[in-house]
Amino acid sequence: MMYYIVTGAAGFIGSKLIEGLNRRGITEIVAVDNLAHADKFKNIAGCEIADYIDLAELPARLEALEGSVEAVLHQGACSDTMESDGRYMMENNYAYSRRLLEWCQDEEVPLIYASSAAVYGRGPDYREERACERPLNIYGYSKFLFDQLVRARLPEATAQIAGLRYFNVYGPNEMHKGRMASVALHAYQQLHAEGKVKLFVGSDGYRDGEQRRDFIYVDDCVAVNLWFLERRNVSGVFNCGTGRAQTFNRVAVATINAVHGTQATLQDLVGKGLIEYIPFPPALVGKYQSFTEADLSRLRAAGYPGEFMTVEQGVSAYVKQLQSQ
Repeated sequence: MMYYIVTGAAGFIGSKLIEGLNRRGITEIVAVDNLAHADKFKNIAGCEIADYIDLAELPARLEALEGSVEAVLHQGACSDTMESDGRYMMENNYAYSRRLLEWCQDEEVPLIYASSAAVYGRGPDYREERACERPLNIYGYSKFLFDQLVRARLPEATAQIAGLRYFNVYGPNEMHKGRMASVALHAYQQLHAEGKVKLFVGSDGYRDGEQRRDFIYVDDCVAVNLWFLERRNVSGVFNCGTGRAQTFNRVAVATINAVHGTQATLQDLVGKGLIEYIPFPPALVGKYQSFTEADLSRLRAAGYPGEFMTVEQGVSAYVKQLQSQ
């Protein structure tokens, strides 16, 4: 029996990855996570897995798994960009990942892992090059440092190592993320709780709500992971975004229109008080990405053919799912 190990299995992208593997008939999955926040179990309650291992126990259990692992999909991490405990962040995101990498290389097992657009800081260029990488927080630094380690190992790699730098991912199974959840989920929840969506006033030269991010629907991230899983000869660090910067206003408009079944414009919605601009939080000044846009040159050069959903397509699908719950 050959197993697929998925870390962060009950989390946002990890749980959707397991769904994607299940759709391909793969159920020999060892799910690895930390269920201190027990509600996350709901994300995998409908999935088929072979075993569950606590995140802290995996390193000790790896020896027993030698010779029986097909691939490791490493999604587990502390993703709170406001986390201030640097030791915890580096142990959780860097040291743990390093141990997994070493085991995978010893075992000649493919490792596909989650990196982040946070490595780029405030940009303005989002290419997978050292000159573009300027993390603004310890989360971004932990991801950056592991990418650097991977780059150093690639020339002598015994098996595939592929890092995916996720941009702003949104979609089902992120409810547990709280304040770190996507703009789309916050917009949906605000609309239901207060009857309007709140966005920040302008910053860094952008008008109110016109800050731009590369918003990518979670199913598109899963598709990229599964593509790499089928191409064991492709290694490296790759951006995982749509290649299109889209405004926060556009996400808010798409959410309101999807909920209300309308086709209103931004001007209409602001005029009706359905979008409100609020002051910029002092804690985020100088630490905020007002613009992100994945450069997909390297992903396309590797041969990835898939297209990515627009905000309107993704938000519409997401709202349908939220309403069905």
